[in-house]
Amino acid sequence: MSNPPPPESSSLRHFPPFWRFWFARVCLTSGFQVLTVAIGWQIYSLTHSALDLGLVGLLQFLPRVLLVLVTGAVADRYDRRRIVAVSMAVQVLVAALLLMGSRHWGFATSRELIFALSVLIGVCRAFDMPTMQALLPNVVPPSLLAPAIAAAASANEAATILAPALGGFLYAIGAAFTYGLDLAIYLIGMVLVATLNARRSESVREKPSFDSLLVGVRFIWSRPDVLGAISLDLFAVLLGGATALLPIYAGEILHTGPWGLGLLRSAPAVGALAMSAWLMRYPVRHRVGYVMFAAVAVFGLATIVFGLSEHFALSLCALVVLGASDMISVVIRSTFIQLETPDEMRGRVSAVNSLFIGASNQLGEFESGITAAAFGTVPAVVLGGVGTLVVVGLWMRWFPALAQRDTLQRTR
Repeated sequence: MSNPPPPESSSLRHFPPFWRFWFARVCLTSGFQVLTVAIGWQIYSLTHSALDLGLVGLLQFLPRVLLVLVTGAVADRYDRRRIVAVSMAVQVLVAALLLMGSRHWGFATSRELIFALSVLIGVCRAFDMPTMQALLPNVVPPSLLAPAIAAAASANEAATILAPALGGFLYAIGAAFTYGLDLAIYLIGMVLVATLNARRSESVREKPSFDSLLVGVRFIWSRPDVLGAISLDLFAVLLGGATALLPIYAGEILHTGPWGLGLLRSAPAVGALAMSAWLMRYPVRHRVGYVMFAAVAVFGLATIVFGLSEHFALSLCALVVLGASDMISVVIRSTFIQLETPDEMRGRVSAVNSLFIGASNQLGEFESGITAAAFGTVPAVVLGGVGTLVVVGLWMRWFPALAQRDTLQRTR
């Protein structure tokens, strides 16, 4: 049986189903952030190996690549609320096992256990990230989707800023406290999602096959505007991502030490959170293509300013602007893709989009490291910013309909 559709409203403030979704999103992101901090500290305390730290991240990312076609198909075929709730239930189990291991209740946490659980976390993230993206249009009407995406992004940014600090503080008291908090967060989120009032998606009726799994990929390829929006983020962030080099800037260029590194890492999220709050109140309604490309161009310029800066305050400001401009692009692009995609294939399209986002971040850090090793830190960041500006120019030429698009609403 499907739930009745949520009532229409002219404002998110008077739309309770969305805020249940918002808090569930906070729980999902906070749980992952807390778990990541705790696992990182624990694996390093066990092995003192930087390689093991990298392996944990790789093991969490690989399932998203290997399962990208499957997760999208599942999100289109089954109840999206149940998929996310089951994913969070599995992560409750992960937190429980790590809690038991940290307290030596029958066994002790080992390197191998952390690696195995990292794979399981990666599988859960492969399912819950695109499914949550596809679920949001079932919660709010199209008229509220743009501010809803901005508000959902604010949930993600707020959790990214606060949850790691809270997890690290509790870990200093004891690992069991951190894993206990994580268990509670996931339990609350699981209940919120399972009881969410949302329209049921139009389930895919076709028999599962490899051909049906590729529907999302073919849809993106057949829609130049959607392909342009997704690939713009992939290549712009791939070239402009400088976050992997922040430790070098903090230690060798800005001479601030660990406290400065913490502020540098939080600055983009602060800018993104402030911009998401603005976009909730004042969503972009016209000339959306121009605004999106302009925001990516500002992202590239802010990257160049940060790369050349030798003053801590200027560097912080550049990173805040970088995060704010990226948020404008994210909200416009995400809203546009959701509105252009039929509900029966939103899961598969969201899975591909989620993979592109993850790849741009992961590969962007790798690209920055390789370029810095070859040309030096400052040239690497500046070249990345210039590369982003080149991508903007090329994409405006290759996807003119996207650049000239006026509104977000689907036109068909």
